Amino acid sequence: MQRAMELAILGRGHVSPNPLVGCVIVHDHKIIGEGWHRQYGKAHAEVNAINQVTDKTLLKSATLYVNLEPCSHYGKTPPCADLIIGQNIPKVVVANTDPNPQVNGEGLKKLQANGINVKEGVLKPEGRELNKRFFTGMEKNRPYIILKWAQTSDGFLARKNFESKWISNEHARQLVHKWRSEEDAVLVGTRTAQHDNPELTVRDWTGRSPVRIVFDRFLRLSEKSKLFDRTQPTLGYNVIKHEEHKNLALVRVSEENFLEDVLRDLYQRKIQSVIVEGGAQTLSMFMEKGFWDEARVFTSSKIFEEGIHAPLMKWHENQHLKIGNDELRVYRNL
Repeated sequence: MQRAMELAILGRGHVSPNPLVGCVIVHDHKIIGEGWHRQYGKAHAEVNAINQVTDKTLLKSATLYVNLEPCSHYGKTPPCADLIIGQNIPKVVVANTDPNPQVNGEGLKKLQANGINVKEGVLKPEGRELNKRFFTGMEKNRPYIILKWAQTSDGFLARKNFESKWISNEHARQLVHKWRSEEDAVLVGTRTAQHDNPELTVRDWTGRSPVRIVFDRFLRLSEKSKLFDRTQPTLGYNVIKHEEHKNLALVRVSEENFLEDVLRDLYQRKIQSVIVEGGAQTLSMFMEKGFWDEARVFTSSKIFEEGIHAPLMKWHENQHLKIGNDELRVYRNL
């Protein structure tokens, strides 16, 4: 199962809004086939693993390990449960049941109804952690929210004039670009867009750029902003108008329930995860509403003495790493 999860991770950044799934097939204590879900809309992990088995007669006495319950419905691909049944695989070991209402235990029931020995719950916590983005969407009807910021050692996000570039070191900045390649979207508020004019793309890493999101309640941002260059899919949430253009959608939401409406719309657009990169007001809005799952905070050795205060973290850190001369602390909103 551990190997199945290692394989599943290889799909990160390519399979959303589907979950990360890996599969290992074992015969006589030896792996005879393995695979993972490589791309959204393409073959699932079970299909790829079975296709790798050279001697299909061994499947009749093999055990299939998969971290998420095999699907039982027709989606982009046929049901994996039917494939397993058709190959006469006698035993299936699963980490987590699939919370998708279209599955939700039906895949396991289908296997059992056809005489297959099913064991569920192996490395269950690890499987849930692996697919925390998927589980959050299914259970909370919103994306998995990651708050990210860099602060000085004396607790400032930016100077008085909102200048905030290069607080963290180049290694930290490269890591942020890696994170962007792994998530569906990256979000900033109006002031960050105004003062930093960010591209919010992946440049210091190899991978696809996320959907760009900007909060521009009253449409005050310049049309010349890099976020509106239409080179990448971009969503601009506001309270004034709705317009659709190529790679740019201005989405009108209510002023009273601004953040709730934004998260609902993102969920409906199948955005499974969002990195919120600032600024202070935007980060604080997510924290005050409780709409966050993880915070990744860089602290540099730099000192500003005055400026825009960073949000105050009241949670105990789950992880503490050194990134060059910077400190990275990771918090979970459990």
